Order: sequence, then C-alpha cells, then structure tokens
Amino acid sequence: MTVPVITIDGPVSSGKGTVARELARALGWHLLDSGALYRVLGLHAYRRGVAPEDEASLAELARHLPVRFVEQDADTVVELEGEDVSRRIREQDVSNLASRVAALESVRAALLERQHGFAEAPGLVADGRDMGTVVFPRAPLKVFLTASAEERARRRYKQLNDKGIGANLAALIEEIRDRDERDYNRAVAPLRPASDAVELDSTTRSVDAVVADILDEAGRRGLT
Repeated sequence: MTVPVITIDGPVSSGKGTVARELARALGWHLLDSGALYRVLGLHAYRRGVAPEDEASLAELARHLPVRFVEQDADTVVELEGEDVSRRIREQDVSNLASRVAALESVRAALLERQHGFAEAPGLVADGRDMGTVVFPRAPLKVFLTASAEERARRRYKQLNDKGIGANLAALIEEIRDRDERDYNRAVAPLRPASDAVELDSTTRSVDAVVADILDEAGRRGLT
C-alpha cells in the first residue's frame, strides 16, 4: 500500500513547523520534522568536537545518530542519547550549525533513509526544506510556505522570548537573511519549491487559515 505524504517546505520561521504539526493532528497522520534531525546532528557534532567542515565525520555521526522522537501529550519530545534536547536544538547557535551541516551532500544522503522510514499508514506530513523536491518527490500534495524576512524574524523573536531565551530582533532579521542566502544557494538540495508545489504566503495569515487551505486542497486530491 502506498502511504500518502503531504510535504511542507519553506524557509526558516515561515511557519511550516506549526502548520505541519496542526495539519498532522487534523488528519491523524504521522509527522516528520526533518529540520530537527539536522539540528540534533549539529548539536551532537558540537558535543563530540566534530567541526562543521568535517564532512566524513559528520556523515558517520548521521548514520548512527542516537535520536528519538517521543509523542508526549500534545507535543513531540526530541531526545539525543536519552536526553530531552527539544529546547536546546531551537537555540540560535544550534540553528546555525544545522544550516551548515545540512549543506553537505553525504550528510543529507545519510539521513535520507531515516526520513523515508517515517512514511507509515495512515499518512505522513513531512516538514522541511527539500521534502517535496528530494525526499518525497512523488508526494501527491506538496506545499511551499513563505513569509517575509521581517515577519519571520518577529515570529522567531516571540518564540524565543516565550521560552525565556534572549534575542535581538535586528540581529534575527540579519541572521534569517543570511540563512536564506545559504539555503537558496547551496549546491546540494537548494531550497526551492517543487515544480508542482502549491505556494502559500503566510506573512499576514493565521496558522488556522493556512491549514484550512491545505486541508481543502488535500480533499480535492482525495487525500482526506
């Protein structure tokens, strides 16, 4: 049986993670937060003293990454070697490490099979930057979610402050623009919408409105 997959791709802080989570809940499907895999790898490499430029060592870490995703209440806990790192991997230094390791071809190849393994019945919502172009190119519904850099920085600022993590809005805007530059122009799996993706701009729209649009589209394609 072919497991249906909906991919949600887009730049950092475009809202794709929240949208993907709410969509998965609405459908009763599994969720893949692919960005969390790269964040965990970045953190694991940092703790092991592996440099972001050491591609061979990073790929080896990726193949044996001791990560678990544990559903707990209404959230997903991310564990690295049994430790809850859900909060730690969202901090800015780890985000920057994730962006750097994600640009390495052998690292992406090492994590590809693990990502495929998330596609289980009744269906999967996959959130990332190359879900529709590389990981699940045959997904029956692909979404590319965008928002302005300024709005994405504001969302990131609020998210960090809500968690008690200090942040500077102007610095976040600059970091997001730098991250976009790296993601859109990297040689391996650059960030771009699939040719058949539905493109949605969430700058001025609520999560509920975006999720409703995707559910409507999924219904038209016979996925719900």
